[in-house]
Amino acid sequence: MGTSYNVKFVPIDGVDKHKIEQHIEQLLIDINQLMSTYIQDSELSRFNQWNSVEPFPMSTQTIEVLNEAKRLGDISAGSLDVTVGPLVNLWGFGPKSRPEKIPTQELVNYTRLQVGLDKLIIGPTWASKTQRNLYVDLSTIAKGYAVDQIAELLKSHKISNFLVEIGGEMRLSGIKISGMPWKIAIEKPETQQRSVQKIISIGENAVATSGDYRNYYEQNGVRYSHLINPTTGYPISHNLVSVTVVHPSSMTADGLATALNVMGKEKALQLAETYDIAVMLITKEKDGFTEYTSTKFEQLVTVH
Repeated sequence: MGTSYNVKFVPIDGVDKHKIEQHIEQLLIDINQLMSTYIQDSELSRFNQWNSVEPFPMSTQTIEVLNEAKRLGDISAGSLDVTVGPLVNLWGFGPKSRPEKIPTQELVNYTRLQVGLDKLIIGPTWASKTQRNLYVDLSTIAKGYAVDQIAELLKSHKISNFLVEIGGEMRLSGIKISGMPWKIAIEKPETQQRSVQKIISIGENAVATSGDYRNYYEQNGVRYSHLINPTTGYPISHNLVSVTVVHPSSMTADGLATALNVMGKEKALQLAETYDIAVMLITKEKDGFTEYTSTKFEQLVTVH
C-alpha cells in the first residue's frame, strides 16, 4: 500500500507474538494482491485491464470494499468516487507526473466522461463496467479495510487490547499495557511543520483523518489540491483543510474522511448530522484554524 503499518497489543497467555506477526504479514500481502493498483496482476488491476462490459469474477473481500465505496459515494452525492483515477492523473497526482500546463476546461470535461460510479455494476460475486476503460482505485478505502481485517484477526486470538494503524488510519480497542486508555493526536493542518491540534480518546472505534495540507502544488500563484471533486473535475478550492472521522469501521471512516473533505464544511457537517457520524472539521481562516464538531463527535469522543 506504499506506506508503513503499526500493530500494538497487550500480550496474553498462550499467544505467540511471532505467529501473529506472520499472520498479519500474510493478511496484508493477500489484501494487496486483491486491491493494489501498483501490482500489475492484482485482482483490481486485472479488472481495470478487462476491456469488456461482461461480468468479471471478484473475491468476496473486493466485493465488500466495492459495495462500501459505492454506498459512501451515494450518500455523499458522488464526493467519494473510486473511479476518479483519470481526473487524478490529469491533474498530476497519480503515477504520472505533474502536468506541464494546467488542463483546459475541454480536457477536464472529456476526462469527466470516463468517470462515474454509475458506470460500475457490482454483483454478488462479480463486477462489471458499462464503459470498457473505466478505472477503479480503492486507495481511499482499502487501507481502512486492512486495518479492520487485522483488528478482527487479533480478536480471533482473544486479544482485546490493541492499536492497529496503517498509513495513519487506526482502530483501537481496550487499554494500553499501562492500564491507560489509548490517546490519538490529531495533527494541526500546517504545511511546514508537525504539531498537535487535539488529543482525543475514542473508545472501541476507528479514526481516520483526511487533509490536503501536504499533498498539493502551486502554479502561477494558484494552489492545486490532490483532492479532486468528481462533480466538477477540478481540485477542491474551499477552506476545509482537515477532516477526522470516528466510526466503528476503519474502512467506513477512511472513505468518509475523503468524501467529507471533498464536500466542504457546510455539506460535510450536514451529512454528519443526517447520518449521525462523529466528525471534527478544521477550516483555515485568516487568523488561524477553526474547529467544528458534529453532535455524535461530542457524545463519543473524549478530548484531553
